[in-house]
Amino acid sequence: MSLDVRTRRPAVRGLASGLGWPSDSSPGRDTSPLGWPAEAAPTVSRETEADEEARRQLASVVPQADDSTPLAQELAENARRRIDLHGRRFPAPTRTRVITVANQKGGVGKTTSTVNLAAALAQAGLTVLVLDNDPQGNASTALGIDHHADIPSIYDVLVDGVAMAEAVQECPDIPGLLCVPATIDLAGAEIELVPMVAREMRLRSALSAYLKHRTASGEPRLDYVLVDCPPSLGLLTVNAFVVAEEVLIPIQCEYYALEGLSQLLKNIELIKAHLNPQLHVSTILLTMFDARTRLAAQVADEVRTHFSEIVIRSTIPRSVRISEAPSHGQTVMTYDPVSSGALSYLAAARELADRSVSGEEGR
Repeated sequence: MSLDVRTRRPAVRGLASGLGWPSDSSPGRDTSPLGWPAEAAPTVSRETEADEEARRQLASVVPQADDSTPLAQELAENARRRIDLHGRRFPAPTRTRVITVANQKGGVGKTTSTVNLAAALAQAGLTVLVLDNDPQGNASTALGIDHHADIPSIYDVLVDGVAMAEAVQECPDIPGLLCVPATIDLAGAEIELVPMVAREMRLRSALSAYLKHRTASGEPRLDYVLVDCPPSLGLLTVNAFVVAEEVLIPIQCEYYALEGLSQLLKNIELIKAHLNPQLHVSTILLTMFDARTRLAAQVADEVRTHFSEIVIRSTIPRSVRISEAPSHGQTVMTYDPVSSGALSYLAAARELADRSVSGEEGR
């Protein structure tokens, strides 16, 4: 930790601004359409060899730290991840990927993962739609979307047949990020959907019509659709499984989180057999990881042993910043983009996007 980098600061600062990285870490600052500060947004559309060389040079300035100084080690690792991730554009999939984020256990990070992955993908230049299919409406709150009783919502889409285009709102903080909000009315939708014809297909039909509407009106194609689910296996979750081709399962790194996983997988297989043959679990994301405990490491190792090909390498740590962000109507990606939680979600989003290019979508 004795490396003195004071004489190299001007060069480092020039590299950082050229790559579009934030010059400060203040939460909630203004950003460009791609999520970078407006004054530092890159003008090129793809990574160049010069960019990669600049990243390598900037990373080489970061002091090394060993296990004897855990805090310094964490800070150095976060600095390197920030250098590697900020300012990148993620590859777009060849077609719209519809991913349902589901786990019938509550409190495992479904909504948090949905909104932060969506924000990270949008900041990296992709067009993302979040369907808030949870009556609590927490995803809408985190994205700063109005969702009071008079606002067209996913309830109107599911129950009344309102066109999804009428309910879509833009996230005020992140261009390219859209949301269909949930209101408290959605709590009664489970009962109201029961007597309806093709009740399991209503969300799928609405999304299909919306995608055709965007094409006909000349709007950009959606790269990702992320569906947030309630912590149950009712009709709302069934609709979410039918609308998607992929399922992302957040798993809290604690023992209880594993108990319901087998039942969830059985239900997904039932949906696949009877309603949606394309459905498959493509991604597992480990959340609330506490590196200080052996239990978290044991749970992570067990999940990776059984689902090695579909587990995201980046784990999401327990983070005060992640918990604070929704109270400000933001995701952690805009609330504190240099926090460990934001960097972890950014790394997870990058891996999710890279898999679409390499063809590794968990089939």
